Amino acid sequence: ITRTTYCTFAGLETVSGLYGETLEIPCHNGATKEEDILITKWKYDKGEGIPGDLLVKQKNKNAVIMATDEYKDRVSMAANSSLLLSAAKLTDQRTFTCMVVAREDIMEYPINVMIYKSPEGLEISDQAEALEIGKLTKLGTCVAKDASPAANITWLKNNKPLVADGEGARISIRTSVLLDPVTGLSTTASTLEYSAKKEDTDAQFTCSTQPTVGSELVSSPVTLTVTYSTENIVLQVIAQDPLEEGDNVTLKCVADGNPAPTSFNFHLQGEMVKVEDSNTYTIRNVSRETSGEYKCSLIDDPSMEASKDITVNYLDINLSPSGNIVERVGEALDLTLKIDSSGESKVFWTKVEKEPEFAALTYSDSGSYECEVTMGLLSRKASFDLIVEGAPVIKQLSKQLSEDAQHKVLICEAEGSPKPAVSWSINGTLLDESPFINGKITHKIKVVPSANLTVSCTVSNEFGIDTRAINVSSCKYKVTVKLSSLSLLHNFSYSDYSLFLSACLLNIIFRCFNGSKKQLSRQQKKRQFLP
Repeated sequence: ITRTTYCTFAGLETVSGLYGETLEIPCHNGATKEEDILITKWKYDKGEGIPGDLLVKQKNKNAVIMATDEYKDRVSMAANSSLLLSAAKLTDQRTFTCMVVAREDIMEYPINVMIYKSPEGLEISDQAEALEIGKLTKLGTCVAKDASPAANITWLKNNKPLVADGEGARISIRTSVLLDPVTGLSTTASTLEYSAKKEDTDAQFTCSTQPTVGSELVSSPVTLTVTYSTENIVLQVIAQDPLEEGDNVTLKCVADGNPAPTSFNFHLQGEMVKVEDSNTYTIRNVSRETSGEYKCSLIDDPSMEASKDITVNYLDINLSPSGNIVERVGEALDLTLKIDSSGESKVFWTKVEKEPEFAALTYSDSGSYECEVTMGLLSRKASFDLIVEGAPVIKQLSKQLSEDAQHKVLICEAEGSPKPAVSWSINGTLLDESPFINGKITHKIKVVPSANLTVSCTVSNEFGIDTRAINVSSCKYKVTVKLSSLSLLHNFSYSDYSLFLSACLLNIIFRCFNGSKKQLSRQQKKRQFLP
């Protein structure tokens, strides 16, 4: 049961109700005390001032229905004397009067009734398949069925209202209202014609209405395709980076029309290839000759074209000589590195910081050499192994006293390749032989000569032989001490004797160590030491 008071017109209270529901129409609204009321009667205005009785109720008795027309089964009275009118219709929009008979007076309370009905819903019909840019096209018709009063429809794009902007404009809205002669309800139809723009792609169109009673109604959104001719075309190159010889490259032609073109002409260095139902063309196994300008265009409009330059990167190197190289010591080696590339390159060497130069080969030049040439992300490598060969040469033959001063150490240092064999003219004990690196070897032996002698070191390989000798002295000496005066000996203390003997021993060691620097006589010599 609904009862809504809106306003009073010229002394008449107005009550509104919803179509199809039960409406409560108040009687005196407390103006008369219930205990003073003897009779309550409801009647209505049939038109032209002719009243029609609905029902009457006497105090302490049930209400009696007096209506014989359509109201017979639709009216009843509430405990507070209000008239209950079921299944409200638009024809109920009239004046109903409550007459009250009290103990001392008779009063009448006329009330005006209004009936409202919201539309059954909003639906967009007759939708266009697509909208064309710049062309006024019927987008659809929004229908609001069975409303009272007639619905006022608003069109919206992305939830923003659209307003017709006159003749020759982008928006046109035409509205019509159809009245049902039986129910009296109105059906409103609003047709939107719209001239789309490119940015209207994926836009949502809706329609809405705000009923007199109730909340706003909004239709389901409609999204239409916006069609337009191609204005721009782009040629894309799809390939790995960097693009090298032997790779594949795909040309892709992209046009901004909607619907997008599906067939294109591809211009391949003077040759035109027509491709239908695809916007790509693949060039396989490219070479450096593939580099150049490429184009694509629309088949139906060849003037609409796009171009792109393609560069196939290449990097070729040639190192000469390469592989395993065997050369003689002292000779020259001409090394050549040739580079053929599509851009600027950089060279890096291992073993040396820059490209090696071999004007006169040495044994230390032997080894592995590698160069790496780079150009951007491309890289190439080349290498060679160099072996320098030659007859051995003794670079140094030396001697030294062992740490315990009990024997001599002879050291023979030589160069040569292949590795030379080392031999001595004296039997000695091998102390050490260094690793053979860069053509160098060091050989050490220890000897204990019983007499002064000359020792030879000999080195040899398949290319030759070299010998060098060194004098080695004995460390055995006879020492005679001659005192000049017995009286001097008489004056020696014990500590004087100790100091005297120590000095003699140091003198012997010193002369033995330096024996190689002076040629000593093989005859025994006497040394005279004084304190």
